[in-house]
Amino acid sequence: MRINFRVDRFFWRRLAAGNTTAKWMRKWRLVSVARSRTFREKQGKVLLEGRRLICDALNAGAVPQTVFFSTPERLRELPLDKLRRAVLVKVKFEDIKLWSDLVAPQGVIGIFSRPNASRLNFAASKHSVPLSLICDNIRDPGNLGTMLRSAAAAGCHQVLLTKGCVDIWEPKVLRAAMGAQFHLPIHPSLKWEEVESHLPEHVAVHVADSQQNQEDNASHKPSDFGWISSTSARRDAGFEDYDTDDELCLPTVDAAAYYDDWARNPVALVVGGETHGLSVEALQLVEKRAGCRLFVPMVPEMDSLNSAMAASILLFEGRKQLLRAMQSSERKWASNAGRHISEC
Repeated sequence: MRINFRVDRFFWRRLAAGNTTAKWMRKWRLVSVARSRTFREKQGKVLLEGRRLICDALNAGAVPQTVFFSTPERLRELPLDKLRRAVLVKVKFEDIKLWSDLVAPQGVIGIFSRPNASRLNFAASKHSVPLSLICDNIRDPGNLGTMLRSAAAAGCHQVLLTKGCVDIWEPKVLRAAMGAQFHLPIHPSLKWEEVESHLPEHVAVHVADSQQNQEDNASHKPSDFGWISSTSARRDAGFEDYDTDDELCLPTVDAAAYYDDWARNPVALVVGGETHGLSVEALQLVEKRAGCRLFVPMVPEMDSLNSAMAASILLFEGRKQLLRAMQSSERKWASNAGRHISEC
């Protein structure tokens, strides 16, 4: 394939004249896409940097708009047949270093149309298990990215993000997730009513509990538990806390160790953020779906695991239990089929 080095019409005359205005405008556009969630959502664009991330996006069917590269060799590392409709712009490596957030830039940056999970092709879907991850109030980009990476590695069916979670297209989330956005469906900015609509009625919902040694309190108020937010997402008060007299009582949810038998059938796991904690709506959904609070036993005097670490442990345990249940079901079916054939 012949590489056609084209540039936007807007920049052509400035590039030909060597005007630095074009460089400034390109930098402004790249920085805006990378750092501004509002700009990304308004313009419908995301910025991806590095060969692996761009290749994952192209292989999943994401639509490239503009690709900046420092040398033809860097461009040839990408699947060129999937860049036919993209604008390819050769720039100096020094410029990419200025635009990049990476310590060691790879010399290639792409601006893509904001991907829609329903339109992407996920090659790993054939290895997935009926396990969903629900991220609630995850504000730390590194934690969210790690959760997405673990969810993809554990073969989760989908990831649901409630309103209030950090944007999955932030540079720090992208780096921590290692391309997980293009390996499994991720549905962001969902209200709790929308979260429930993504889960069939037969799916049980459990929640990760970071305070497994805490004794139950008879009042069951959010303020009595450090891992639960006292703010309801359904109130119009934004992030204001409830008054003491107006505070909701928590649903009654039993606790269980992470290795207990909790994933015999399709299941979902809710993990809350470390700063703001779980929404009360999360516990209400768990109670409604006959779930439990799952904890990871630890030695005394140790603080709780961070949310990403706890999520990883629980997700892989859930995958193990689901695969074991599926294998047991297959053996039972084969045994019944063999017995039926022998009787005939």
